Amino acid sequence: MSEPTRRSALGALAGAAGVLATAGRSGRAHAAPPMEARPVAIRAVPIDRFSLRNPDLVRFGSLDFLGGIELSCPDERFGGWSALAVSPDGSRLTSVSDKGTWLTATLVTRGDAPLGLTDAMLAPVIGPDGRPVAGTRRWDCESLAIQDGTTWIGLERVNEVLRFSIGKDGLAARGVPIPVPPDVKRFSANRGLEALALVPSGPYAGSLIGVGERPFDGRDGPVSPGFFITGPSGGFEIVRRDGFDITDAAFLPSGDLLLLERRFAWLSGIAMRIRRFDGRALRPGARLDGDTLVSADMAMHIDNMEGLCVHRAADGGTILTLISDDNFNVLQRTLLLRFRLAGA
Repeated sequence: MSEPTRRSALGALAGAAGVLATAGRSGRAHAAPPMEARPVAIRAVPIDRFSLRNPDLVRFGSLDFLGGIELSCPDERFGGWSALAVSPDGSRLTSVSDKGTWLTATLVTRGDAPLGLTDAMLAPVIGPDGRPVAGTRRWDCESLAIQDGTTWIGLERVNEVLRFSIGKDGLAARGVPIPVPPDVKRFSANRGLEALALVPSGPYAGSLIGVGERPFDGRDGPVSPGFFITGPSGGFEIVRRDGFDITDAAFLPSGDLLLLERRFAWLSGIAMRIRRFDGRALRPGARLDGDTLVSADMAMHIDNMEGLCVHRAADGGTILTLISDDNFNVLQRTLLLRFRLAGA
């Protein structure tokens, strides 16, 4: 088999395994991991091209591929990374897994291209009762937002948002539940708040928004519901297209909203897409539809892409960083990919 064909086949199998694993998860709590944070060594294998068919291609849609790394670690807690944030200069990385584990690390780069991770730490996400959430009903951490030492995590299954004073207490911080709109509780068990983001500018600056993976009933309906978790009361809707599910959100410096989306099909495997939405249209009661910045399938170096964040480069350019959730499945990979917004 040629490399693209082989990888497409493996991708389809990996996607199937991931979908089946997700569908088969119950609401049972996972065994609690160790309470302490632990340093870990993470191996990084470089990815110097995004397209498997055209290695010289750099521009994909509205993005230029900067580089990527495939990550692995012998620690059994490593994997399942479902959300991503970086420091304003892009040098520090924070992620959270869907089994209730923090990952923090320093990103080693050449220019803006990722080369590896150093100073990496894994730690259990601690719940309101002081116990790791992996030992409770709050284990399924899916979305993440960080600002000025405060971190918010969106939880599926229980459809909650926890606030952490990471700037004060580090990774030992306890999550404190914050009020959420009543409709957030309507999400089906595994289709809840896949995306959290903080509005950077405009009349709702500082508001925390959340977007559901799918409609409340978990089916492939016309819109996915979004909410102002803090700030104004009310919700909004995201128009769904082509069977893609929402997996993360981030704002551009301009104030426009980006949504990372994923689709699985048995024959073609996994696909990913990023859409851009006019930030000026974001308000209670709005129905938002966006343009595609980039789309990719198994002919590219992708996996189950679930985390997205944005930062400004030293020269003022806009950098997008993505991470994949390997579902703790040997057929899937943890990928960290970086792109530059063309013309920004």
